[in-house]
Formats: sequence, C-alpha cells, structure tokens
Amino acid sequence: MASAMTIQPLEKHIKLSDSRILAYSDNGNSSSSCVVIFFHGAFGVGNATRLQPSLVEADVHFIAPTLPGWGTSTPRDQTIPYHVSLASDITQLIQHLHPDESNLSIYIAGGSFGTVPAQILYGAPFDIFPLGRNIKGCMVLAPFSPFRLHKDYAKTMTTQNYMAVGPPTQFLPFHILPRLSSFYMRSKLKTIEDAEAFIRQNLFDNMKTEEKEAFRKWREEHGKQEGEVEREFAENMVRSVAKTWDGYLEIADVIHGDWGFKPDGLDEERNRRPILIVGSEGDTMAPDAMAKWLAASYKNAHFRSINGGHLAALFHLDGLWKELLEL
Repeated sequence: MASAMTIQPLEKHIKLSDSRILAYSDNGNSSSSCVVIFFHGAFGVGNATRLQPSLVEADVHFIAPTLPGWGTSTPRDQTIPYHVSLASDITQLIQHLHPDESNLSIYIAGGSFGTVPAQILYGAPFDIFPLGRNIKGCMVLAPFSPFRLHKDYAKTMTTQNYMAVGPPTQFLPFHILPRLSSFYMRSKLKTIEDAEAFIRQNLFDNMKTEEKEAFRKWREEHGKQEGEVEREFAENMVRSVAKTWDGYLEIADVIHGDWGFKPDGLDEERNRRPILIVGSEGDTMAPDAMAKWLAASYKNAHFRSINGGHLAALFHLDGLWKELLEL
C-alpha cells in the first residue's frame, strides 16, 4: 500500500494579473491530469505537507492555495465580488501549473471556512469559472452554509459564534465586531506557544473519549509524536496573520455574501458532479445543522456524519478522500 508523503513542500508564489501575489503549496505528481484543490479554514495557510495514501494511490497533484488576505497572499480588491475574484485567482493558479488544461479532472475540497470557497467554485457559473466543467467532485468538511439563503442558520450557533459571524456582524457598521475580536485574537497569537495553548483549550482538550481515541490512532498512523500536531496547528495560525488580518476581517461578510449561485438552483450539468458533505454532531464552530441543510439543498449530495467535534473529519480523511474519488 502507498504511504503518505510527509516531506514539507516549500511555499510557492505566483503573480496574478492584477499584480497581487497568491501563495500556495503543492504535493504529489505535478504532471498528473487529476488535480485536487484544497482550501484551508480560518487561521490557516495552504499546506500540502501530508498527502493521504488514497491520494498517493490516485496519483493526484494536490494544490493548497493560501486564500487572499491570509499568510503571504495579498488581500483582494474589495470592489470585486468575492466569488468572481476567487474564480479568477484559482483559474490563474491552475493554468500556471497545468497550461494544458483540456484533459484535467479537478476535485475541489475545503475544511471549515475553506468550505465556502470550495462550494463557490463547485457552483460557479461556467462563464465565471470555465474550469468548472472539469470538476468531477467536491468535498466539504465541517461546512458552512450560505447564510443569506439558509434562514435558520443562527439557531444552532453558540453565543461566541453568533457574535463572531452571525447577524450582528452585518448590521453593526465599520466591521466593529470582527475588529474587536481581532484584537482579542492578537493576544492569543503573539507567539507559537500562545497559539498552541489557545487551540488546545478550544479544540483538542474538548474532545470526547471516542474522538480522542481516533486522534491517537490517526497520530500513530502518521508517525506524529504527542503534541506535534498541536504545534503544527499553532505555527500555521501564527503564519496566517503575520502580515495582515484582512482575510480574518472579511470572514463574516464572505459567508453572508453572494456566492454566485443557489445550491438548489444548479443546472443539470453542474448537478451531475457529486458533493460529499461531512458534518459532526459535536461541532460547535460549524454546527451540524448547516451540513444537513446543504445535504438537503444540493441535488447530488452525499452526507456523512462523524462522531466528534470540529476536527473529527481530519482523523477519517483518508477514507473520505477515497470515497470522493470513487463517487
């Protein structure tokens, strides 16, 4: 059986047509016609460090872009709608890495906030994202629903998330709530040690027994020492906001904004492509109700529920990739 590639890929950059810089990391076979695009979540950067065995076996080219305003990716032009800007950026990235795009098979995926750009490309009209015709499938882990369409999205939110990305972020002016929360988060991300303590408290220490056991098993399978994964998370968090907080400040606006399509309004050609939706009943950051709403809205949805919290899908990722490629 193929083993996971764990060599740290170098961060790379391309200059976009508007002179902005897009950072990315990639792994696998750069000549493969099977391309996987994976979008990181909040306080993340494009990271292609580990390639799951199922992706190695499928001989894919795995590409992890860093979203605009995060890490070393230049913030985007706010006068251009997010879904239009995203489609342009990723088109240029794919064309840069695969100039002969005619025979590509593209899989789009993302986790947490990264499920928003993943869904935007999955549902993008072909005049905005022509490479959408090459998409063979999509996977969203701990997903967010489009708040402007999912009217009951806030009912299952915690108070913390309600204030972070819920209705108040849209009716209070000048990004007051995101700016206030950014000041709070700055104090938690001063050093890698501070970030590690923060994520332990908010993610890892809250795991139930079954999820902790899944994490332990996953860590052993990937040759990770105790504490190594938490440290990697912390390093990525600090890197993600080392240059700018612009990406963080627009999270709520992007989730609430126009994604360029309606999940239940896709045409037959786009509906032919499966979308694997993975939620967790114990997830308090992207509540399970959002995943279930998406599963009921997309015509070709395949829903999976995993025991655990916000990170639960990570520990089952190899099987989920295999399922996506086989759908």
